[in-house]
Amino acid sequence: KCAHLRLVCRAEPKPCYRSKLWCCGIALLGLAELGTFTAYALAPITLVAPLGSVSVIGSAFISVFFLKKTMRTADILGGTLTITGIYLLVTFSPNVPQELTARHVQNYLVSWPFLVYSILEILIFCILLYFYKRKAVKHIVVLLMMVALLASLTVIAVKAVSSMIALSVKGKMQLTYSIFYIMSVLMATSCAFQIKFLNQAMHLYEATAVVPINFVFVTTSAIISGVIFYREFQSAALLSVFMFLFGCLLSFLGVIIIARNKKEEHLQIPFIDCGHIPGENLTGKIQPDSHCSCYGTLNKEDDLVKRQS
Repeated sequence: KCAHLRLVCRAEPKPCYRSKLWCCGIALLGLAELGTFTAYALAPITLVAPLGSVSVIGSAFISVFFLKKTMRTADILGGTLTITGIYLLVTFSPNVPQELTARHVQNYLVSWPFLVYSILEILIFCILLYFYKRKAVKHIVVLLMMVALLASLTVIAVKAVSSMIALSVKGKMQLTYSIFYIMSVLMATSCAFQIKFLNQAMHLYEATAVVPINFVFVTTSAIISGVIFYREFQSAALLSVFMFLFGCLLSFLGVIIIARNKKEEHLQIPFIDCGHIPGENLTGKIQPDSHCSCYGTLNKEDDLVKRQS
C-alpha cells in the first residue's frame, strides 16, 4: 500500500514491480505465507486458522506509522478483544497427535463424517454457483460463502501436504505416496478458485466489508473442517471447547470492530474529468495546453475571477 501511494505521487510513474519497497512487501508476504504453511504442520487447524486475526491487528497498528493513519478508539478496543481471544485460543486449543502420515490422511478421506460433510459442501457450493452464474447474483455473502467452502478444502490439503513434507524431512519418507500429489493438486486448485471469487468480491465491494466477513467465514469453515476431517476435538473436555469457541467469538468481534466504519481512501488526483464538470454541458472536446505547468488541472485564480464576475 505504501509503495503504491508513493508511485502514484511520482512525476513519472513506473511499474510497481520496479519499486524496491513493493518488492520488499511482496517478499515479506511470501515469507508470511511460508510461515503459515509450516504452522499447519506443527499445530491443529483449529488453532492456526483463528490466529490469522493477528494480521488484522498488525495492519491496523502498522498503518499508523507507514500510512500516517490516525489511531482510533475502535482500533484499541478491537485489538484488545482480539488479543484476549488469541490467549484463549492458545490456552484451550485441542491437544492432538502432530504426526500425520499419508496413511492417516487416506483413512480420514474415506471416513463417513468427511464423506457426509463433503457431499453437503458440494451441494451448497453448486447451489451458490448456480445463482452466481445463471441468476447473476453477486451478493457479498454469496461470493464469500464460496470462498469459505473452497478454503475448507484448502486448509485440509495444506495441513496434509505440509505434515507429509515435515515427516519426509525428518527421515520418514511420505512423498512416494500418491495421496501427497492428490492433496497438492487439491490445494493448488482450491486456492486458485478461492482467489478468483475473493477478487470478485474485492472488486464489487469495499475492503472494509470484505475483510471482516471473509475472515469470519473462512475461519469458521476451517475450524469445522479441522473438527470433522482431522477430529481435533474428539477427546476435548466440554469446558475447553466452550472457552475455545468463546476465544473465537472475541477474535471475530475484534476484527469486525477494527474494520468497522473505516472509509476507503481515494487518491486526490487534480485532473479534469471532462465528463463531470458541474454546470457545464460539453458539446466538443477539451484539450488543455500541454506546455502549461497546470496541464490538466483547473486554474484556481482564473476560476476565482470568473466567479467574482
